[in-house]
Amino acid sequence: MNIVILGAHPDDCEAYAGGTAVKWARGGHNVLFVSLTNGDAGHHEMGGGALARRRRCEAAQSAQRGGVQTVILDHHDGELLPTLQARHEVIRIIRNHTADIVVSHHPADYHPDHRYTSTLVQDASFMVTVPNCCPDTEPLRHNPSFFYLMHARPSALTSAPHVAIAIDDAIDTKYAMLDAMESQMYEWLPWLEGTLHEVPGAPEARMTWLRKNWDVPFMQIADTHRALLAKWYGPLQAKETRYAETFEICPYGRQPTDDELRRLFPFLPEA
Repeated sequence: MNIVILGAHPDDCEAYAGGTAVKWARGGHNVLFVSLTNGDAGHHEMGGGALARRRRCEAAQSAQRGGVQTVILDHHDGELLPTLQARHEVIRIIRNHTADIVVSHHPADYHPDHRYTSTLVQDASFMVTVPNCCPDTEPLRHNPSFFYLMHARPSALTSAPHVAIAIDDAIDTKYAMLDAMESQMYEWLPWLEGTLHEVPGAPEARMTWLRKNWDVPFMQIADTHRALLAKWYGPLQAKETRYAETFEICPYGRQPTDDELRRLFPFLPEA
């Protein structure tokens, strides 16, 4: 299958769907991470082109660790708008990747770039099948299934996911992907949270610190959605699962049944 995950910034796809993406990639499926902005505002000391170049390099290293592909568009961080030009960019990306699955932010997410990314993807969800829209690219003959990403901190967003994926077997790789995002994981986000002084200098100590800080919100996802995990994995595995990622079916695009969801997420056990 071909999976396109569109985030607003270089680190969104990794944080919100990195574990599931790794599982898809391990199964031989093609996973493309797309960042609609170049991330040129996401830092407290540097910015502009220098930061955008740094984050592009970080995203490439992260993608290599996860076995996925990455594309970063050149919209300014914090200034994304749901323009017709940006919609056409999204349509062309989904078509060129012949997407079976498209994943993006929830429309009620906290960040304006996240919300407008969601709007752009939803606005593209039908148009990817329309031949006279962006006629320079081949239209899709079958509409993909579209999903909303989870939020890294579930309490910040009320949503009703349809699928919960256990990612205990992919969490180490997910953390390795996030570890590559040094400007975000070890500088910008700690600065925002007032913990920059706590970040160690040594690489191994940094990874330990990263896991200590992110394990709580990541494990909260599994704790919050035990019932949903039980639906897909059974009560025993649901109880034992420490890490999970959730996905909500977007009302636009193909509406998959439970049987189709097992095909789209082929690492789910059989019913």
